Formats: sequence, C-alpha cells, structure tokens
Amino acid sequence: MMNELKNLLLAGLGSAAYTYEKASKLIDDMVQKGKLTMDEGKELSEELKRNIKNKVEDVKPLTKDDLVSTLNQMNFATKDDLQNIKQRLDMLEEKVNTKS
Repeated sequence: MMNELKNLLLAGLGSAAYTYEKASKLIDDMVQKGKLTMDEGKELSEELKRNIKNKVEDVKPLTKDDLVSTLNQMNFATKDDLQNIKQRLDMLEEKVNTKS
C-alpha cells in the first residue's frame, strides 16, 4: 500500500516538473515571437517558480494516522464488519439447511 502511495506522489511530482518545463518553453517561445517582452517572460517564469515552490511547501508527508483517517472517511467495510456478516450468513444458511 505504501509503495502505491509513494508511486502516486512521485507521479504527481513528475507531472508538476513536466508542466513547469512545458510552461517555461511556452514562455520562451512567446518571448522569441515577440508576444512577450524579455522582462515579462522573466516575470512570468519567476511567478511560475514561486507558485510551484509554494505548492511543494504546502504538501505535507502522509502519516499512517492520515491514511487511516482517510480510509475511515471512505466508509470501507472493516474486518470486523465482514466477520459479522459472515457469522450472520452462516447462521442463516444453517437455518435454511435445518428447515429443508
């Protein structure tokens, strides 16, 4: 489970890096075509860097308690829930078999 979360985080970081590279290339192309001045291009690039840096700083490591809390909020059946259902099903099957 932790490997999946790690891979998900790495994928997110990879996509952020890819997005930054694409945005930087777009800014450079716009400067070359004269649609932006060199100063505007530098300003946009710096703003992009700041935004990405702020987003990375906002991301906090996922703790085991965070994961447990998130899974509880998703209302998945627990082992106890499944065991209770199994016991009830066994009792019903026994009743059906004794009546037959």
